Amino acid sequence: MLDPTARPRSAYVHVPFCRHRCGYCDFTLVAGRDDLIDRYLTAVDRELERCPAPLDLDTLYLGGGTPSHLGPEGLTRLFAVLHERLQPVAGAEVSVEANPLDVTPDLAAALCTCGVTRVSLGGQSLDAVTLRALDRDHGPDDVRRAVDLLLPAGFTVSLDLMTAAPGQSLAAVEADLDAAVALGVQHVSVYCLTWEKGTAFESQRAKGLLRPVDDPVERAMFEAAIDRLEAAGFEHYEVSNFAKPGARCRHNEAYWDCRPWEAFGPGAARFDGCTRTTNHRSTTTWMNKVLAGADFTGDVDAMTAEEAARERLVVGLRRRAGVARSAFCDASGFDLEALIAGPLHRWIDRGLATDDGDRIRLTREGLLVSDSLWAEVLRSCAG
Repeated sequence: MLDPTARPRSAYVHVPFCRHRCGYCDFTLVAGRDDLIDRYLTAVDRELERCPAPLDLDTLYLGGGTPSHLGPEGLTRLFAVLHERLQPVAGAEVSVEANPLDVTPDLAAALCTCGVTRVSLGGQSLDAVTLRALDRDHGPDDVRRAVDLLLPAGFTVSLDLMTAAPGQSLAAVEADLDAAVALGVQHVSVYCLTWEKGTAFESQRAKGLLRPVDDPVERAMFEAAIDRLEAAGFEHYEVSNFAKPGARCRHNEAYWDCRPWEAFGPGAARFDGCTRTTNHRSTTTWMNKVLAGADFTGDVDAMTAEEAARERLVVGLRRRAGVARSAFCDASGFDLEALIAGPLHRWIDRGLATDDGDRIRLTREGLLVSDSLWAEVLRSCAG
């Protein structure tokens, strides 16, 4: 069982600044408001006071927004603030998300000085037409130039790719995958475009101006990602993530193991094993409340032990290794069979999962439809 007194060994810091908001994005961010950066840094410093003593960290992750938008000086200032309370241990993974346009020799040098070991590059595509369709502000050569700067500097580089973009073809996705492999990056994350409520894309979709990719094509795109990346030596270790040996994202694995983590910044969510506490999503409201000494909590999701166990099942089954019965019981206190016996038997009958008596895994067919399976896992026994 999880030790409730254990201090988190992972921390997330949300940096909400971007050059512009892409049409599909519903993340917590502000675009064109660099005037708020100084106030943001002061607020982060103040929120860190929640930690009564410095945290020794195995992983530290700066996401956004676009952390690289702070530039070399801004990132250096942010890390100086963070390192007062968040202290990566020797061998820790320290990650920063970056926009290809922001990556310069000076930025790479600053990241090295700050102890960053991993850069998650928001490339999304290496095709100019797809990038325009995704409302991105960079081109394919910007992605290549960024990787060519980061890899020789010693960073592990993870490249984000997006599929099912408006008008995107299967051939375009296959070309993107081959181009990503040719770059020599050590990690690739492949995400299917989702049409989130409140985004510009969803508004255009409702007006008939944009059309989603058909389901069979979207499925073929995902299968192409698996086939091409595995053939190139990447391990498909989670639904959306592929890594060369030794290059898995350790920070994400802490999430998927349901270990406790800390989180700071607007919209950032921290977790103690049962309760997820999310800061206010509005950047300005979060700053104002933090600096005024007021409660800046936006949402609290306090799970029962069973609900936490069911969530552990979901994140476990998203991983290609699946879920081991004994380890699950030790970690959650629940018998796996008692929670999902009915759904599990249906999945096996439909070829969506395998069960060797010790470990349950989704098949490829199961991964393709995994999002439709989770409702059966998350419902309570009383339901």
